Amino acid sequence: MGYTTTTWLGFGEALAAVAGALTGLLFVALSVRSDALAASRSLSSRAAQTLVLFMTSVLIAVLLVAPQPAVALGWELLGVAVLSGTVLLILGRRAGHATERGVARYVERFSPNTVTAVLVGVAGLTLLLRAGGGLYWLIPTAITSLLGGVVNAWLFLVRLSG
Repeated sequence: MGYTTTTWLGFGEALAAVAGALTGLLFVALSVRSDALAASRSLSSRAAQTLVLFMTSVLIAVLLVAPQPAVALGWELLGVAVLSGTVLLILGRRAGHATERGVARYVERFSPNTVTAVLVGVAGLTLLLRAGGGLYWLIPTAITSLLGGVVNAWLFLVRLSG
């Protein structure tokens, strides 16, 4: 089942609904506090990271429901992993996270941002190889992406009001 794309249509539809709703809520929250965002590069980068986490799940969902061969989906998932990982890394450096030392540096390295990109890549690679789990890796990917995005959004909004 992890290598047959048609059995994952329901998962893709549910993921699209949840990720789309969270993305919309994030836009509402950001529009309410747009003045604070404009004043802080760190806060705007954190908000952008949150958006990328949610949109990664949206992209995965769209790719899952598109009628296409498993090989194409595998390559597309690898592309999403590279793209999202690169954008999240750039935004993390822009927010100033890369300059932290000690424990904070390791926490940032294994944050939902990094884990999400790696898990998408693992899903794509194991789907292409038809060994190692395939699309089953999208379950922890979605959980990490959505929960990480919600936590980021919560911290972001608390920082804005605090």
